[in-house]
Amino acid sequence: MHDELVDHLTRSTPLSRGEALRVIQDVLAYFDETTEDYVRRRHRELQAHGLVNAEIFERIEADLTYRAVAPPELTLRQLRRIVYG
Repeated sequence: MHDELVDHLTRSTPLSRGEALRVIQDVLAYFDETTEDYVRRRHRELQAHGLVNAEIFERIEADLTYRAVAPPELTLRQLRRIVYG
């Protein structure tokens, strides 16, 4: 899986094939979070740093604009609709 990306990384960086694959898997795992899970996790983290809810929710709102989150699970019918309308 992701062979093209692994090939690209091995050509453009000093990473070996195994290292490139591990990096890709780590990055994908990091972004494999639903929006709800991300919001809950970030709220706990920011709360632990002493921020209050007003600051926390403002920061999370700003972060979500730039955050890649896991897409919703789609049924085969939904996938067909994306392609065929």
